[in-house]
Amino acid sequence: MGEFILARGNGRKIPQEDKIFGISSRAKAAIAEKGFDHVINGTIGSLLDDEGNLVVLESVDKVYRELKPVDYAEYAPIGGIATFRESVKKAAFGNHAPDGFMEAVATPGGTGSLRNVISNYSSAGDQVLTSDWHWAPYNTIAGEIGRSVATYELFTEGGTFNAEAFAAKSAELLAKQESLVVIINTPAHNPTGYSLTLEDWSKVVEILSEEAKSGKAIALLIDVAYIDFAGDEDEYREFFPLLSKLPENVISIVAYSLSKTFALYGARCGAMICVAKTQEIADEFKRVCEFSSRGSWSNSAKIAQVILSRIYSDPELLRMTNEERAGYRNMLIARGRAFSEAAAECGLEIVPFDAGFFVSVPCDDPDKYSKRLEKEDVFLVPLAKGIRVAVSSISEEKCRKLPPIIKAALDAE
Repeated sequence: MGEFILARGNGRKIPQEDKIFGISSRAKAAIAEKGFDHVINGTIGSLLDDEGNLVVLESVDKVYRELKPVDYAEYAPIGGIATFRESVKKAAFGNHAPDGFMEAVATPGGTGSLRNVISNYSSAGDQVLTSDWHWAPYNTIAGEIGRSVATYELFTEGGTFNAEAFAAKSAELLAKQESLVVIINTPAHNPTGYSLTLEDWSKVVEILSEEAKSGKAIALLIDVAYIDFAGDEDEYREFFPLLSKLPENVISIVAYSLSKTFALYGARCGAMICVAKTQEIADEFKRVCEFSSRGSWSNSAKIAQVILSRIYSDPELLRMTNEERAGYRNMLIARGRAFSEAAAECGLEIVPFDAGFFVSVPCDDPDKYSKRLEKEDVFLVPLAKGIRVAVSSISEEKCRKLPPIIKAALDAE
């Protein structure tokens, strides 16, 4: 019997189980059998404390517990409640909002933003451009709506942003397509932890401005899911004003997620925020993206929209939230630093890392080495070009202990 019984394959390769959740399930089973201290579960893309418990911001929880039924049970407008649409712009841009016309549309997490941008700013059969190291669901999201993903090499041999490769691939795709969607995940890129510098961003703006001279439409989608766990909140937003330099036929769209920034993973809420040269283009963004929302998930959950609105309407509550997040951010940064230092000490090569939830280790046969590590009760995620370690979910002690274990597994024959 074939792979499908009644369902239509439509050219897709659908696995029996999601790879990440499958490995995570085996890790949880190992913990249940052998104990938390004897297992390293580096699969989870959520922030956990050193005992493996989900981090929840007390300030956010306080707002949640004070909500009335109308705050969460009633439908939200398709594009999001008005106070949320304004608050999320402040949350995303902070003190570094670019000049331009902005509109925000609520989405079910950053994933919804990706789906809507690809749907509305590319055509059926188009290729969407992102880096070779990227979050694997980009492929699924694009494939589900009749597009595919093309990649460029993210890093030069010296471990810096490969502007030349980015430029070449952008030009190649625009030569055969009438439009182009570009996805850049920064800062604290998933899965490498790399962050584009201001110099890198200047090159991106220069390249896209040059390509825009063709008159074709370009949508630059910036996936900033991890922006508030990369480091200083102001410093890591300094690139935003550079978006104002892009020409009229390049629209910038920021995919912002409350899942990471406010530890509201289960609330499934985010927003897509455009920066456009004209009000007409911004109005078009709002209209087409709300239309796509109606045809997929309809409207997003109201509860997280209300929570964000309440936090941004109360300066003291906002201060508490920012301070609480900063404490957990420091914990995460210490973990990443510990892993990097231990990797350098034992000679383990890692992909250029700055900050964030993940570190990646390049290798030729990721699935083989992932299975080998499972025998050591170490559970990591195999990617196309290496193995991803979620430092977000393991203690600083385990982050320091892990690199020699990975190094031994890669060196074993």
